[in-house]
Amino acid sequence: MSATYLMPTYNRQPISFTHGSGSWLYTKDDTPYLDALTGIAVCGLGHCHPQVTEAIQQQAATLLHTSNLFGIDWQERAGEALCTAAQMDSVFFANSGAEANEAALKLARLYAYNKGFKRPRVIVMEQSFHGRTLLSVSATANPKAREGFFTLDDDFIRVPFGDIAAIRQVAQDYDDICALFVEPIQGEGGVNTANNGFTYLEELQAECDAHDWLFMLDEVQTGNGRTGKYFAYQHSDACPDVLTTAKGLGNGFPVGACMVRGRAKDLFSAGSHGSTYGGTPLASRVVHSVYDVLTNSGIMENAVREGQFIRDSLVSELQQYGVSSRGAGTMIGIVLPETTDCSALVDKARDEQKLIINVTGSHVIRLLPPLNIRREESIQVVERLVDLLNPLL
Repeated sequence: MSATYLMPTYNRQPISFTHGSGSWLYTKDDTPYLDALTGIAVCGLGHCHPQVTEAIQQQAATLLHTSNLFGIDWQERAGEALCTAAQMDSVFFANSGAEANEAALKLARLYAYNKGFKRPRVIVMEQSFHGRTLLSVSATANPKAREGFFTLDDDFIRVPFGDIAAIRQVAQDYDDICALFVEPIQGEGGVNTANNGFTYLEELQAECDAHDWLFMLDEVQTGNGRTGKYFAYQHSDACPDVLTTAKGLGNGFPVGACMVRGRAKDLFSAGSHGSTYGGTPLASRVVHSVYDVLTNSGIMENAVREGQFIRDSLVSELQQYGVSSRGAGTMIGIVLPETTDCSALVDKARDEQKLIINVTGSHVIRLLPPLNIRREESIQVVERLVDLLNPLL
């Protein structure tokens, strides 16, 4: 597989897939691989879901693009569906999670500008990941992702994830904060959850309300049914001013969204933000199709049931090694002992077990199988991982 003309921005694995179906990917010679990563939480409905595929085919034969100079019926319909699911007032459609997060951070700056701030700051979390654009990568914790890009680090205040006392201390120390931006569960950081679960979000919103900050949630990875609710914050009584999502929003089709309510509702006006490809007829119809599947199939309940089965089964099988789990729904972190050598784990899983996984946070196996994974496939995920890990732990 040649990559001669491609910039070397990825450490690609030595394999290529030609087709997929449900929880499975296939190479050119039809070798099946059980996909427990789904494009890093993108194909939540599995590969080539028939309803989404049909929507793409029909719309591709009808109308792809007109630009946002005109009304787009499918964009209106997708916007209504998504805002209904999210309990938000309005939405801006982008093309990726990074762009959705860039929009959120621009909203925070505009909010601060309207309040007369000279140099506003946004609170973000240690071990966070928000994207690769200049502003979103500045909000991201990983120093390697920021290195060399003259990031806007002074515009952000970083605190430990899950530490509400740190938020309260920062509120005393700084008078130029305009917003707080957080993932309900940290994905790239290691499938990290707060010690008090989703109650943490309620505590964060209370602090934002007390100080008149925008409460902004990055649900790029946790949204669209991944945790068993349409959005992860719906496990709590919190509700954000700004909500971003992408990944599973299009089940593989590139689309992102930034939604607003409350303090952020009327910040953007004509000309203050835009995107040539944001919310095309094709992208919007895909979003609406995914919404239809998620809200009419019991698929989110399946994600809760199968995710719990995978977590419980793996912990039971590997408890003698001190293995634990965290996450929600089919956003699963299997926490190995810190001394475990995980350097070759992804390759071994792929080559020896025909299983696609990811390792994040140095010693956490991240599993992001489809929300509609079948029980027999969940059993295979467990069996293949146990066979892989037993000799290593």
